[in-house]
Amino acid sequence: MGSGFLKKKKQAREMQNQIMEMQSKMQNAEATGSAGNGLVTITLSTTEIKMLKIKPECVDKDDIEGLEDLIKAAYKDAAAKLEAQQPSLPPGLAQGLPPGLF
Repeated sequence: MGSGFLKKKKQAREMQNQIMEMQSKMQNAEATGSAGNGLVTITLSTTEIKMLKIKPECVDKDDIEGLEDLIKAAYKDAAAKLEAQQPSLPPGLAQGLPPGLF
């Protein structure tokens, strides 16, 4: 086994370490979004809603649909921020990986 094999083996080990580091960052990522000038605030992780706050002044029993819209908008805001936090693969790392894996 020549030095080419050893070099590829080292590159594979480095790639595995980078992927594990990215996975760790993704698991611990959180983002907070809001809607209605802060009437509804939501904090998301990659797996769950961590926090949902609804200010009493936006609760109107005659306008439940409005509250639902604010919750959806706050969720979308947090989800977009969470997505923006996700690390991207270093150049060249994604070569040879199946499409859509990251």
